[in-house]
Amino acid sequence: MAKIKVTTPLVEIDGDEMTRIIWANIKEMLILPYLDIDLKYFDLSIENRDATEDKITVDAANEIKKYGVGVKCATITPDEARMKEFNLKQMWKSPNGTIRNILDGTIFREPIICKNVPRYVQVWKKPIIVGRHAFGDQYKATDFVVKEAGKLTMTFTPKSGAAPTQYDVFDFPANGVAMAMYNLDDSIEGFARACFNYGLARNLPVYHSTKNTILKKYDGRFKDIFQTVFDKEFKDKFADANLTYEHRLIDDLVAFAIKSEGGFVWACKNYDGDVQSDVVAQGFGSLGLMTSVLITPDGKTVETEAAHGTVTRHYREYQKGKETSTNPIASIFAWTAALRYRGIFDQTPQVVEFADKLEKATVGAVEAGFMTKDLASLVGGDQQYLTTKAFMEKIVERL
Repeated sequence: MAKIKVTTPLVEIDGDEMTRIIWANIKEMLILPYLDIDLKYFDLSIENRDATEDKITVDAANEIKKYGVGVKCATITPDEARMKEFNLKQMWKSPNGTIRNILDGTIFREPIICKNVPRYVQVWKKPIIVGRHAFGDQYKATDFVVKEAGKLTMTFTPKSGAAPTQYDVFDFPANGVAMAMYNLDDSIEGFARACFNYGLARNLPVYHSTKNTILKKYDGRFKDIFQTVFDKEFKDKFADANLTYEHRLIDDLVAFAIKSEGGFVWACKNYDGDVQSDVVAQGFGSLGLMTSVLITPDGKTVETEAAHGTVTRHYREYQKGKETSTNPIASIFAWTAALRYRGIFDQTPQVVEFADKLEKATVGAVEAGFMTKDLASLVGGDQQYLTTKAFMEKIVERL
């Protein structure tokens, strides 16, 4: 069988633990037998990040900027226990965060829907796509422990040389905690453009949620910038496509989302998007059935990955020589999403068609009753399950 030619290289970022094992199987069984593809490979295992002083992560992000599309395996973000386990030089930052900051993109997380996997929110019939702003806020905050009574102030010193402005925050009567966080107008504008462009591309309405009733200036800035970008750049395009945009208080939008049948893009601030994407994933049935796509505001650079971790518990069993039943679907869809964008950017429809068929074969296998243990436990009853490799062999048969 002649392989399908992928005309531009794809940046491949390898990861850690069980997802690394699955990643190799996906390449061997589902990618390389069908595609003539140049993979620019980066090993972002925790050992290699430590050996390169995390330079490998920066290099990988810059290579994605160069070629336009990257696909990433799940990686370890070390804590104290991991630092000791791997004898690390330091507690390296999240590689996802590093890549996001370099690419300056918005993360879109979308559930993978299989008809026979029960949904905890049963009214949901269409995907809810969470657009998460991947800059600033809690993830770049300065926080500290207050160890005695005292006064907390914030001071802004203009670069222009104008007089500093001091803000009184709180008079601490005793011990406590404090935090300061920030964001940038340019980043919020890029976030808005990415969400509106994604809504147009998927032919879905866009909803934006904040807590602007409480954070009148901080969240109010998000609300105002979104509205300005929409009015100036997208209002006519949305009208032509018969689509709508609306800002709602996050309390209201949570209630709306739970009662709706789905079918919209939900633009969330950084932390909100982190939480709500997990809620959406679980509501549709499984955290293992969630895709993650990072897109720059101009839509010309993309990084895809699975929206879950490295599945350490299964990896410990694998290290003992035991067969595991780990769900590879989100990792497979990371590859298909990357290939679809590669095909769209290169104008090679046969690559897009392959990505579509691989997704159809994967979902089709589950809907035909072939699945890993996590999904079988959701289906319940006498549903049988397969090992990871046996499940992937069923996908190969259908493909």
